[in-house]
Amino acid sequence: MKSSKGERIFNTINILVLSLISLIALYPFVYVLSASLSQGNAVSAGQVVLFPKGIHFNSFKKVLTFPNLWIAYANTIYYTVVGTATCMFFSITGAYALSKKRLVGRKFFTILVTLTMWFKAGTIPEFLNFRSLGLYNTRAVPIIGFAIVAFNVILLKTYFESIPDSLEESAQIDGGSDFRILWSIYLPLAKPGIATVSLFYAVSKWNGYFWSMILLKDENKIPLQVLLRKMIVEMNAVEEFNNAVEMTSQGYSVETVVYATIIVSIIPIILVYPSIQKYFAKGAMIGAVKG
Repeated sequence: MKSSKGERIFNTINILVLSLISLIALYPFVYVLSASLSQGNAVSAGQVVLFPKGIHFNSFKKVLTFPNLWIAYANTIYYTVVGTATCMFFSITGAYALSKKRLVGRKFFTILVTLTMWFKAGTIPEFLNFRSLGLYNTRAVPIIGFAIVAFNVILLKTYFESIPDSLEESAQIDGGSDFRILWSIYLPLAKPGIATVSLFYAVSKWNGYFWSMILLKDENKIPLQVLLRKMIVEMNAVEEFNNAVEMTSQGYSVETVVYATIIVSIIPIILVYPSIQKYFAKGAMIGAVKG
């Protein structure tokens, strides 16, 4: 079917606007990558705008020699993998139960879960609660302490409700239990929704630093993002002065080292995201339409 003149104009404007937005969103990443590969003096002088100046990898070599980098990296991978699995277990089972009309008090529990999206206890009460539960400065706190996000539970609940009840009734006639029905019917049919929520949890666990910074004081337990923040915030002028001669001679600076650390920290998410991107749009749309 041939497009009308108005449709062609709209599509052209739409493509231009979305391309501009994409470039704006992509530029910070391109700049950080270029700065991490550039000479330290060029970055400090503001000469790096889009492409790197004096390409070298000394900043990355410096980052890879940080004493706590790989420990923090391993901690982040652990918190992300185990934390996402834990979050998905509680979110899936909770959403499945709330999606069933036969659940006694279903509306009450749904409202109770939904209220937590708007009403929070506050930072200090939450900190005191974690300390009272014995989770302070333990590896369990980033996992158990933040095991459920109400929005994700509601999203999965809505997705489960879109699956026909006839499939569950057929499985019940064959003697299937709720766990069997969930595992064999709902999970395979809900792959887009599960992939979407898993991505939400994984990115949140990977990038999370605030509560880890507050609750984890052992250097061997902190994740990569806390180490990165410590590098950026706590790197004072005295340290810069003491290392100025060495950095200048090797072609890097404090800024380029920080940029290199940022690149190192986001590589896993960049590699994982494309593999589940095909599920993302469908999972998010179904949850939004049915909600």
